Amino acid sequence: MNQTKRSRNRRRLRSVLRRGHLSVALVAVVLASVSLTLLGILALKVYADHNLHLIARAINYTVEAAVVFDDKSAASEALAMIASTEAVDEARIYTVDGELLAQWRRPESGFLSRVEMLLANSLLEQPITVPIEHQGKQVGSVIVSGHGANLLRFLLSGLFGVIVCTALSAWSALYLSRRMLNGITGPLHQLAEVAHAARSERAFDRRVPSAHIAEMDNLGNDFNALLDELESWQSHLKIENQALAHQASHDSLTNLPNRAYFAARLARTLRIKSQHGDKVAVLFLDSDRFKDINDTYGHAAGDAVLVAVAARVRALVREGDVVARFGGDEFAILLAPLHSVEDAQRVADKVIASMQEPIELPGQLSVVTSLSIGIAVYPEHGTTPDLLLCAADAAMYQSKRLARGGHHVAESQSSTTSLSPGA
Repeated sequence: MNQTKRSRNRRRLRSVLRRGHLSVALVAVVLASVSLTLLGILALKVYADHNLHLIARAINYTVEAAVVFDDKSAASEALAMIASTEAVDEARIYTVDGELLAQWRRPESGFLSRVEMLLANSLLEQPITVPIEHQGKQVGSVIVSGHGANLLRFLLSGLFGVIVCTALSAWSALYLSRRMLNGITGPLHQLAEVAHAARSERAFDRRVPSAHIAEMDNLGNDFNALLDELESWQSHLKIENQALAHQASHDSLTNLPNRAYFAARLARTLRIKSQHGDKVAVLFLDSDRFKDINDTYGHAAGDAVLVAVAARVRALVREGDVVARFGGDEFAILLAPLHSVEDAQRVADKVIASMQEPIELPGQLSVVTSLSIGIAVYPEHGTTPDLLLCAADAAMYQSKRLARGGHHVAESQSSTTSLSPGA
């Protein structure tokens, strides 16, 4: 029970590999995404700083004349024209004496504007001061502070691209991981199914299919070779068991069933026929001259007589009837189903008549033998296997006493019971 509990708590190879693959894939994707994001932000900062310097220089060239002539109106107009179209939050123009000549400031537009300014202050070089020169002399300066509108737009689009790429990378990693898992765990699962079937169901005819991975395919081939050997060994054992079972229930000389097989078959037949009210007949056969033949011509001749008798009797009964050798020169016949005692008597007559044909012996000799037969019918002469066999045996001995080479029907149980008190 503890072993079963431990086996339930153990994780499957597929789940272990899948978790490992997913962990590695997610870590790789996250690291790649973070790296790309940081590189993108760094590149965006360099680009934005450079762009802000270009804006400051453009303002410098535009307002140079206005600063030289100290024209505040022209300087304000030129400053507003450039700053309003660029990512500028505030721009101021000073004279060389530090006097404010012109100023422009972008109007605030709520929460989004504050976010853009926070982003600009975090990433940009704030503020930028560029001197205004005329004929090699400084006549003023331009101070420009950048705005984060373009930065936020670029950053959001970049983040969206990173998210899309991350999702595609994650999907690709999952797909490749699943394919790898199927390539590894699929053959192992098939191998486990075949091994379980071989162990629990003795299904040695199943085989592991080929795999795409060389190591898995080699393992499956080795296991299939082992199954081939087990299947061959199982077939060999099955044949040997069948041979042993046949030897245990059949006579080695005549190949007829033996006494134990006949008794078991009779008991089973009586159980079945008793439910339908059918009759069953047992014929007990004994050779009349077997001892003389054996003593006169030898054991080989006696064996030839027994084989011939078995073959002739077997040929005279139906396929479902049973002919058995009880030992020595004793045979028995089970006739089922049976309509009447007369049917059993007709079979006995045919068996007795077949013995009139000479039996070939070794050494170009031949003999004629005869059989004495006792007949017992269920249920008139017995209702159990032992009673039927005893009744048939007694009838056979009665046949020998009356006239050898004939048959005799056993007395019914009612007659035997009525005669026993006066005996």
